[in-house]
Parts: sequence; structure tokens; C-alpha cells
Amino acid sequence: MASRLELQDLLEELLGSTNVYFQPPSNLLMQYPCVRYGRDDAETLFADNLPYRYIKGYQVIYIDRDPDSPIPDKIAKLPMCTFDRHYKADNLNHDSFSLYF
Repeated sequence: MASRLELQDLLEELLGSTNVYFQPPSNLLMQYPCVRYGRDDAETLFADNLPYRYIKGYQVIYIDRDPDSPIPDKIAKLPMCTFDRHYKADNLNHDSFSLYF
């Protein structure tokens, strides 16, 4: 089972910086472009009524001023990752993904 810190390292590598924030408090001033992520789901697979696999789910949001950044395409190519939606808020582009890691 992969750890959250391994996910942190992977997201920092994809972004090319350390602007990756896990469940940041609302008063934290984030540096853009960045990735913000947090736990939001989990999946348990069963066999013979017993759990044999448990995978944590994360909401991963890439935030950037550039609407054409290549980073969302890199995130979308991660295993067990699906694109949820794109939206714009505070003149920043947000690409939201669901990722099981």
C-alpha cells in the first residue's frame, strides 16, 4: 500500500516544484501554480465477505493562472485517476481529479 508521502513526492515531481499542499488550512497563502489535495473517499474490495484490498481516495486540484498548462494532462495519466471538472475562481483555473492511491 502506497503512503500519502509517496503521493506527495509524486505530485511534486509532476509539478516540478514543492507547491503541493495536503489539506491546507484556509489561512495558508498558497504559491501558484500548485496542487492542493485531500482525502475524500476510500474503496474496499471484498472476497468471501472479507476485505482484501483497501485504497484511499483523494481529491487532487491543480490551480494555475495558465488555462493551457500541461500539468493537468500529466495528472490525468496517473493510474486510478479520473478528471472531475474544470472551473475558474478568483482568476485562477482549477482542474479537479479523483485519484485512488
